[in-house]
Formats: sequence, C-alpha cells, structure tokens
Amino acid sequence: MSTPSRPAPPHPTRTFGSVLPTRLDAASPAFAEAREAMLTALAEIDAEHAKAVAGGGERYVQRHRSRGGLLARERIELLLDEGSPFLELSPLAAWGSDFHVGASVVTGVGVVSGTECVIVANDPTVRGGSSNPWTLRKSARAAQIAEHNRMPLINLVESGGADLPTQKEIFVPGGRTFRDLTRLSAAGVPTIALVFGNSTAGGAYIPGMCDHVVMVRDRSKVFLGGPPLVKAATGEESDDESLGGARMHAEVSGLADHLAEDERDALRIGRSLVARLNRTKAGPVPGGPAAEPLYPAEELLGVMPPDLKVPVDPREVIARIVDGSVFDEFKPAYGAGLVTGWATLHGYPVGILANDDGVLFSAEAQKAAQFIQLANRADTPLVFLHNTTGYMVGREYEQGGIIKHGSMMINAVSNSTVPHFSVLIGASYGAGHYGMCGRAYDPRFLFAWPSARSAVMGPRQLAEVLSIVARQSAARKGQPYDEDQDTAMREMVERQIEAESLPLFLSGRVYDDGVIDPRDTRTVLGLCLSFAHNAPVRGTDRFGVFRM
Repeated sequence: MSTPSRPAPPHPTRTFGSVLPTRLDAASPAFAEAREAMLTALAEIDAEHAKAVAGGGERYVQRHRSRGGLLARERIELLLDEGSPFLELSPLAAWGSDFHVGASVVTGVGVVSGTECVIVANDPTVRGGSSNPWTLRKSARAAQIAEHNRMPLINLVESGGADLPTQKEIFVPGGRTFRDLTRLSAAGVPTIALVFGNSTAGGAYIPGMCDHVVMVRDRSKVFLGGPPLVKAATGEESDDESLGGARMHAEVSGLADHLAEDERDALRIGRSLVARLNRTKAGPVPGGPAAEPLYPAEELLGVMPPDLKVPVDPREVIARIVDGSVFDEFKPAYGAGLVTGWATLHGYPVGILANDDGVLFSAEAQKAAQFIQLANRADTPLVFLHNTTGYMVGREYEQGGIIKHGSMMINAVSNSTVPHFSVLIGASYGAGHYGMCGRAYDPRFLFAWPSARSAVMGPRQLAEVLSIVARQSAARKGQPYDEDQDTAMREMVERQIEAESLPLFLSGRVYDDGVIDPRDTRTVLGLCLSFAHNAPVRGTDRFGVFRM
C-alpha cells in the first residue's frame, strides 16, 4: 500500500502509566535475520503494488492521456488537500486471480477541503474501468468504511460498467453498490459523483443515486443504454450527447448538478462541494499533542522472526507505536499469554490486546472479555495485535471450560460498540482470529504485516490432522496404509495452506484493508483513529449471555 504521510511533529505532553522497557537486541543475529526476511517480503509486496499503480500498462495509459484524461491517482491527488495524507485501501485486491492487481479501482481515505473522505476512483486504463467481482468487493468495503465512520463518499467515475464475461458473478451482488449509496444518503453521510467519462448501463445509477453530481462537458456520458443498444431495442437513432451527454444532463434531464469545463474544473467543483458540507466530527478530539515512542520504528522490521513458532513479546511492538512508549498494563500476572492495557496513540486513548505466547487459554479469554467490557464503559477504542495459534485444545482444557471461556471473549468482541482496529503481525489462526476481532467481526480497519499468516490452523497441524484421519479410516477398513502417499499428501497440504495463509493471498481477496510496512503501523493507526472519530465513539453495556 502507499506510505501515508506522518501527522504534524509531536510535542511533549502529560502522560500516565509506565514507560515500557525494551529487551530487543538490534545487534543480534536473530534481529538481522528477521529484518532481512521482512525487507524481502516488503519488496515482494511493493512489486505487486507497482502493478496496480501501473494501471493497464503503458499502451492504455498513453491512449487515455491522448484523449485528455487524467489517471485515477492523478485525479485523487488533485482532489486532496495539498500535502495531506492518503491512506490507500485494498491495493492488492484481485491478486492471484485472472484480473489485474488492484481490481481496476483505487480506493482510500484522504482529506478534501479539510474533511476526511472515502474516495473510490475507477481506473479507465484497466479494461475501460469495468467492474469485475473483485472490484465489487473492494468498492463495497470502501462504502462500508464510509458508513461505519460517517465519512463522505466521493466517486470518481469513468467506467464501462460490468465486465460482461463475468456477469454471473457480478449481477446479483452488484446491486449492493446502489443500495449502499442510498443508505449512506439516508443516514446523512454525503455522497458525491464526479463523472469524467462513461458511466453506462448499471453504472449510470451511481450518479443517479449520489447527493451531488458533477459532469464534464463533452466528456461525460451517462446512459442506461448507448446508441447501439437503443437502436437494437427501439429502432431509434441517437448520438452520445443527445442520449446521455453532460450538457444534456445539465440542461434537460437535470441529472447533472454542475457542468465542468474539464477534469480539473470538475475536481475544483468537487472540493467546493465538500467545503460546503459543513461537516464536524462527532467523536472526541485527541487529548493533546502526542510524544513520539522512545524507540525507533525502524526496529519493528526485526521484531517478528521468520519462524512464527518463536515467541515474541508484543510489548516490543507496543513500545514502538504508542505515545511516549507509555503503557498501563491490565492484569499483567493473570492470563499472561494475552497482554492488555491502556495507552494513547497520537493523542487518542486506546485499549490494546496483544497476543504473547500465541495460545489463548481460559484465563486469557476471561481477561479479554473483562477488558473489552471496561473499554466500552470508558468509550475507549480497541487495538488488536494478532499473533495467536488459537484457543488451547486438550482434555484438561476442555474440562476446564475453554469453549465457554473462548465464547465469552468472542461474545464480548461481537457486541462491543467502540471502534476496533486489528493488525495481524504474526499468526492469526482458528477461532483465535475471531476472538481477536478478525474481518468477520467488523473492525473499523484491519491491516496485516508481511509476516502475518492466517488460516483455520497452521499448515503442519492441518496436514497432521488429515493424516491421522486417513490412518484411522484405513485401520477401520482393515486396509494397509501407504506411508509414501501420506508423506506426499502432507507436503502438498502444507504447501497449499502456507500459500493460502500469506498476506498477498488474503489481501487479494479483500480480507484485509492492506499489507503495511511495520514501520508505518503507528501512522496508519493514528490516521484510522482520526477517521473513526468522524462518528460518535460510544461503548455499550449490552452483551450476550456470558456462560460461567
């Protein structure tokens, strides 16, 4: 993902709690190995992101420029306040599929006329900006972010509509795009469409359902059916302008609220529209200028070892992202496998849950449930740092109530109403992924480090389970068991699960909002906290029944 700009330089402020010490040895061979592995993974991520930035390739970029069009990211840059950050979302969507990395659309959050807005920009250099199944997922996620955080949604439209060869996967879920726009409007979240080129067929409803519409003279074309389709359906002869041109919609149909002279003029009008929205944040402002962590963010490159089975103290991560490295730990001697506590991050109060040794026992689950309740009582957002293999299994733990205690933690996460932010820094397996607020639990934002892995369980454990099941099946049937075949099966399963656990694979399916450089974690979380405070920040005391 693109590296966001840092907030304004920090100043010392009053702090409470204890300064975290560090035991990280940046001169050790283990640190050097971890750092090198992280940099290698980051280079791979950057190479894939470069494919999205390149659009449809030089040929299609030049063709678009020859028509006088700006590229999607150029439009975004001109729309944003000069020098302000832009947090790009889901840049690797569609990775590993038959479609272009990035899914022919750019989404993200940036500041327009002083207001934080969600932006969705079609990339017309990729198959004419047409929508494929991954485009829908990525755009729907952007709309969800706008809804949950009550930020205006700006559509920069230039799209030929659905990618017709995949219509069977697009038509039914595609209707959600229009539903989302109307629900945002009904909820008082402004929606704006700046139409730069084609917005045809189903895409015509995007400007039709936005609160504000800007079209570009001699460029914008908005119609349900173009001249060839109209000719085939009705026999009527028509041209682009009389059927759906910008001037017609501004003077005759009334669909266009503003008629821009060119693309830059459309972006100027868009900025003016946002300035007139008179938006104010509903959440509390930060407590004051924030002190930088005492330890360099650069050291986060060497925190996570290449082998995730090696224990990592999450306090080393916390110390490098929270204000002044100050952390008030909650229940430090109880449920030590989960670190919980209070801090501030860019001046915003937060509660943090971070996995220590990777396994969640009953004590950790109960501790988490109580901590989440306390955060809700204090209207305090929660940050989850994932590095867990899941909840503990075995006779002793089953008899000790691990199911009901794990369920208690998941119950608390599910019903908590303060904003949640998840960062997968290491393993995130099984129901532990759920208890730590995985994607299915609607965190406001979820990001992954390149070191992250996520699946139903680890590759080796899953292969072992399948091997045991196969052995038992053969024994019941009185058949010999083929050890060579078993070895081959295990290797195949391990390779498959490892590949499907990687951040590239998961980000390609829009299961996270992007893979970030560990060094940007503090900045990304600070931006996301700011975004979330556009909406009220309120906790709840309404939880499901906790089984004791």
